[in-house]
Amino acid sequence: MNADALRHFYDYHFSENRNLWKSYIMQISQEQFTRDADYSHGSIRDQIFHLISVDDTWFSDLRGVALPEPLDPADFPNLESIRAHWDTVEKKMRGYLAELRDDMLADKPLSGEDENLALWQILLHVVNHGTDHRAQILRLLNDLGVKTVSQDYIFYVYEHPV
Repeated sequence: MNADALRHFYDYHFSENRNLWKSYIMQISQEQFTRDADYSHGSIRDQIFHLISVDDTWFSDLRGVALPEPLDPADFPNLESIRAHWDTVEKKMRGYLAELRDDMLADKPLSGEDENLALWQILLHVVNHGTDHRAQILRLLNDLGVKTVSQDYIFYVYEHPV
């Protein structure tokens, strides 16, 4: 594991988040987006907010800044405002990743319950978490009758060889 490999893996994560948004979220109605689901974190909107929040929380902790407050759907009047916030979170993550060096990966940068986690483990966890919740969103979209495609990492690699 090295910093460049992790940056590549995050490029996959960001690409899949954007594909989910562009290919599916922008194609469904507001009612479908907010429709309650008795599954995981609930509606597609609530799943999206969870994805954004978890990414932002982990990377805020890694950057040593205050953890973000939970997202309130009332603060986001439309899809554009949600996407703009997600873009801001991605930009902060990319900024952190741009400074990532191989010699940092074994460091244990956090305290409390996460004090024994190496940086490389945290970084892999965040992408893995995103894959899990994108899969849950794809399932909810499938339940709405939306035809989706695979988000497998290997397909990203085929299109983006290193």
